[in-house]
Amino acid sequence: MAMSIEELAHTADVRIRVKAPDLSELFVEAARGMMQVMYGGCEEGTITEELALEAGDHEELLHDFLSELLYLCDVRDVVFCSFLVRVENTRLSAILKGVPFDRKQHQGTEIKGVSYYGLQIVKEEESYATDILFDV
Repeated sequence: MAMSIEELAHTADVRIRVKAPDLSELFVEAARGMMQVMYGGCEEGTITEELALEAGDHEELLHDFLSELLYLCDVRDVVFCSFLVRVENTRLSAILKGVPFDRKQHQGTEIKGVSYYGLQIVKEEESYATDILFDV
């Protein structure tokens, strides 16, 4: 099963659809999708951050993960390009690698927040999928 990120039409905000063979990869693809919207592409860098999160369910965990990623990008002035994520039940551990933000190189759409609206992780035959709405 190939992983994918697809930007979907939305009237005011940005919505993406993410698919992956397992939950951990779904979180990786969601992070990549958010970074693509915000900054375009980038190469793996030397700046490293580690995360550990726990939530009530997978949707809340995904929301919290992406919100924390958004916060770290803003506060640390970093664009994360590489993600090693492990999801076990409702716990997540992640290693993020990135590069310093460069206004000339990293151009995209500013994301103000991650919405809970319509956030549902669906188990398909051989993959997981979700639509994510970003407030811009």
